[in-house]
Amino acid sequence: MTDSTKLIGDEQLSGGAFTGSWTTLSTTTDVQEPATGATLGKIGIASPDDIAAAAASARAAQKAWASDTPDNRAAVFPKVVQVATERWDEIVEWIMRESGSVRAKAEFELSITIKSISLAGAMPQQAQGLVLPSERGRISLARRRPLGVVGIIAPFNFPLYLAMRAVAPAIAVGNAVVLKPDPRTSICGGFVIARLFELAGLPNGVLQVLPGRGDAGEALCRDPNVAMIQFTGSTAAGRMVGKTASENLKKVSLELGGKNSLIVLEDADLELAAKNASWASYLHQGQICMSAGRVLVHATIVEEFTKRLVAHAEALPVGDPMSGQVAVGPLINQTQADHARKVLDGSVAQGAKVAAGGTSDGLFFKPTVLTGVSKDMPAFSDEIFGPVAVVVPFESDEQAIALANDTEYGLSAAIITRDVGRGMAIGDRLQAGLVHINDQTVNDDVVNPFGGVGASGNGTSIGGPANWEEFTHWQWTTIKGTAPAYPF
Repeated sequence: MTDSTKLIGDEQLSGGAFTGSWTTLSTTTDVQEPATGATLGKIGIASPDDIAAAAASARAAQKAWASDTPDNRAAVFPKVVQVATERWDEIVEWIMRESGSVRAKAEFELSITIKSISLAGAMPQQAQGLVLPSERGRISLARRRPLGVVGIIAPFNFPLYLAMRAVAPAIAVGNAVVLKPDPRTSICGGFVIARLFELAGLPNGVLQVLPGRGDAGEALCRDPNVAMIQFTGSTAAGRMVGKTASENLKKVSLELGGKNSLIVLEDADLELAAKNASWASYLHQGQICMSAGRVLVHATIVEEFTKRLVAHAEALPVGDPMSGQVAVGPLINQTQADHARKVLDGSVAQGAKVAAGGTSDGLFFKPTVLTGVSKDMPAFSDEIFGPVAVVVPFESDEQAIALANDTEYGLSAAIITRDVGRGMAIGDRLQAGLVHINDQTVNDDVVNPFGGVGASGNGTSIGGPANWEEFTHWQWTTIKGTAPAYPF
């Protein structure tokens, strides 16, 4: 494949950003492959001034885009799907190399990304309001209207999907978008998106993609041309985003971290339960907001369950995803590896036991099983974002519920049992935005509203039917044949 036929080529890798065209920025940085340390290319790093210029340009472009016909807006999205499908292998490889994803995870991420694009493409043709009851001689309408410019701040772990799930519906309903991808994954989580829409013929300025650090994110949250911020990332960063955006009277959607519980009842099939726990704990090195932060297991089966989970952990090969021979790749950078190590070592120092794994080599962290964890240990309370399964026994359903709810987070929860009614009764009492009976915690079907409560988010949801609420506002419009004669 020549550079001219690549989705991402020299033009995108020479220190720039996308502002309707590819522009070189004054500050640049190299993109590193986590598995090897190799340099993949150079990206621009946006300054607050760059963000301000992009937001102003997006605001100007948005007016024409919003006034275009639904047919014309909808027509862009099948073309995006077509390009993404044609460039499947190239996109998958970028996800693998830049984010450290194994191939299966990267292909799954691209598949749900394409699904999210297709669903967004249907939105322009959907009903966009209601006829409300009113007095005689007056038509009363509630209409969905675009917000204007949506600022999107996206994370590194599912970089393509977690950006596109906001970008696509926001554009579909008539907004313009300024996307700030994480600098660690700006190619697969930003530039790929820019190129897909560029090749699909999206009008210039409707989408701007500018990698940046904290000062760029703050500028986006403060900019008067930006009507809304959609943020996906850590709770700590989300608190700052929420504060700044709210101070500037912007709509803000926060999709944050989680300390999610997978509850295994005593009647569960132990092998199935262990497989679910392994997947929920080790998929993408545990770097998923929905990862099982706690595996709560009934005391009568915890010993046998732990043996099975240890066997699964020890069977998972760790290494460079591009080798095609591994199930667990590298953590995204040394900062994240150090955090996982700190939580693990701190808990061991307080008495927790490592039943499997526990060792690391640079960014490669062995799948770990941790037992003997008490509520005062960091492994119980902190989001690890690494491949560590924290096994905690319980004696009763009431205790399982109490342990699962003993957290500031409230994103995902799951229960494995042969008694579906019992599982539903437990699930109904869990403080979580996502609850799965007889499945594990890492689930997203794109068509569903996705969001958490507490420190996992601000009570909003993104995805499926929630997208209309997320990326539009209601406008009340009334129509009369003639103006009434009011008494004064």
